[in-house]
Amino acid sequence: MRRTKEGFSHASEGLDERGASRRDDGALFFGRMGGKERWIRGTTHVAGRHGARWEVVQVSFWGKGQQWLRSTPITDPVDRRNAPFMQILLICMGCLMPINKVIHLFSTRFRDSMTEPGLGMDMATDVLMMVAAWSALYMIRQGRFREAVRMYISLMLVAAVLAYAAIGLERLSNDPFPMLLLGLGGLMLGRKALWSVYGVLMLVFVVGTLSDVLQQLPKGSVEWQWGRKASMSVSYLMVAILLDRTIAALRESLSESNQRGHELEAANRQLEHEMTERERAQGQLVHSQKMEAAGRIASGVAHDFDNVLNVVLGYAMRRERLADQGTGALIGALEGVELAARRALAVSRKLLNFSRQDNLMPEVFDAAQAVREMQPMLRQLFDADTRVRCEVEAEASLPVYLDRGQFELMLLNIAANARDAMPEGGHFTVTARQASAQELELVLADDGCGMPESVRRHVFEPFYTTKPTGRGTGLGLAVVRDVTVAAGGDLAVESAPGEGTVFRLRLPLVGHRESRPRNIEPPLAGVA
Repeated sequence: MRRTKEGFSHASEGLDERGASRRDDGALFFGRMGGKERWIRGTTHVAGRHGARWEVVQVSFWGKGQQWLRSTPITDPVDRRNAPFMQILLICMGCLMPINKVIHLFSTRFRDSMTEPGLGMDMATDVLMMVAAWSALYMIRQGRFREAVRMYISLMLVAAVLAYAAIGLERLSNDPFPMLLLGLGGLMLGRKALWSVYGVLMLVFVVGTLSDVLQQLPKGSVEWQWGRKASMSVSYLMVAILLDRTIAALRESLSESNQRGHELEAANRQLEHEMTERERAQGQLVHSQKMEAAGRIASGVAHDFDNVLNVVLGYAMRRERLADQGTGALIGALEGVELAARRALAVSRKLLNFSRQDNLMPEVFDAAQAVREMQPMLRQLFDADTRVRCEVEAEASLPVYLDRGQFELMLLNIAANARDAMPEGGHFTVTARQASAQELELVLADDGCGMPESVRRHVFEPFYTTKPTGRGTGLGLAVVRDVTVAAGGDLAVESAPGEGTVFRLRLPLVGHRESRPRNIEPPLAGVA
């Protein structure tokens, strides 16, 4: 081993520079110790090759053992958690019982042990407990956890009755198995099993006491030792009460936890349902606003169609004169008809696409270009006495992530409110500019009647309107604010009586969004 600038390295074949063993295929061995993966290093040439490999084998064996203990087809979560410990206990009982008996026989010399009273029954009960342990282990591996524990405790109690009847309570007063059975019954099977085991153990102690009396009768004197037996019974009673209270508290906590889990699951389902209903209602609201806006611009679209039809009609009325002028004149007239028809198709498709009810599809688009394309439709929304102007820099590019139909709807809703505020005409201006490196700003201003502070404060509340009945729903700006906030933006309004109204709408530019459109509370919005 030599020290290099990077650390210690091994020159021996089969070790890498970190001292970790290699497989035959060159893969490095590593293990998990204390819940963390780490390379196992060797301290010397020999220890690095063999000691590290031995640690890896130990780690691998323990991991496989844990996996084997947990691989039981048990459905109940509590029983599944108890199964590994119960299996380890049963394996220890099945292996240690014969080993303990052999050690006992040889430590007391085999011949002396064979003369002990009740030896045959003692060995028979040991065999019974060993068989019970291995049988219970097999049943747990089959997924029958509670049946296995019941069977094991029952056979252990039968063995206890036989052993205490043959040997007596005095000689078995230090036997730990009664306490083990009491704990297993309570912790694994519950309170009912706990008190059932306690009752059987009291019967076992009575049988052991009678056995002691029968063994003392030939001597002519009987020592009952009531104080010691009463103390033992009270000790077991205290342990049983302690286990009962502990089990009851654990079961109550588990029940409360399960109940809270069910309530939370029900609340989640209700929340999902409400969110779905909210999205559906919002989609219907947006569609209704689209239809309302489409109706408002219908008159302007009709004017465009009148112009188109007049062009077509003019060419048709000149058909005879054009025929006299030859084929070239007819072709030119037909080209004019085609251009007029294409313009009519573009107008109708724009209106149909806008009013169609689609699922929201956020996309990246240029807000500046969208404002330019919206200018003809905005002009159709106002009377001839109103001047509409869109101020967008020719080379401006303002990419945003939003549903384009909703973006157009926001402009139309604000423009519709501006139109109603200018019944005798005026000016409506839409300005799109980059407010900062992160945001764009849309400013929509009119020089209409304006509104007092008492109205301005409530202008973003749902269903708030100052229009006559039948002319407004109070939901126009509700949609505008809802869409703006959901897109991560902000909306503000400035107004005063006689000074017009200015809406300032800010949206994050693509690349500077903190989040995608998010769910929000019902919009504090609406318009007159």
